[in-house]
Amino acid sequence: MSNEQIAIFAGGCFWCTEPVFSQLKGVSKVESGYIGGHTTNPTYKAICNGDTGHAEGIRISFDADAVSFETLLEVFLVSHDPTTPNRQGNDIGTQYRSAVFCQNQAQHDVVTKMIAEFNEAQIYGAPIVTQINGAETFYPAEDYHQYYFDKNPENPYCMAVAAPKAAKIRAKYAALIKG
Repeated sequence: MSNEQIAIFAGGCFWCTEPVFSQLKGVSKVESGYIGGHTTNPTYKAICNGDTGHAEGIRISFDADAVSFETLLEVFLVSHDPTTPNRQGNDIGTQYRSAVFCQNQAQHDVVTKMIAEFNEAQIYGAPIVTQINGAETFYPAEDYHQYYFDKNPENPYCMAVAAPKAAKIRAKYAALIKG
């Protein structure tokens, strides 16, 4: 019997964050979508225009007996730049902000502690600006965004940004990668 839980992270373009997590043991599903805004049922076009306040995020379904939330959070913090507000690489705007949407108090405590530890250890050259939020409504993105990298590995953006992120995590966390 699995201990199925949810983690929701926003760390830039979901085309690039989804392949990082879908390759991990214990992760059963990664869904791209929108979270943290002020409109209901946002669309990709509205998100890109910056009209809704949402971030591009991913909702990860995982077996907490196989991979911990803490491990997923560490991978999240290592896989993107959590020190730059509203930007990941060439993607600029509030939809690309770094944020965690905690599903419960235990997740909130883990996030607060890990960010403090990373900052104290000066893992990055600047303080982590990742937003720590409570649970909010997650709106799944349009179907063509789901597992976009798997369906479009030859897309130039995927080749330039998503593939190196996924490869970085495979190299750094080899023991966590599905067989």
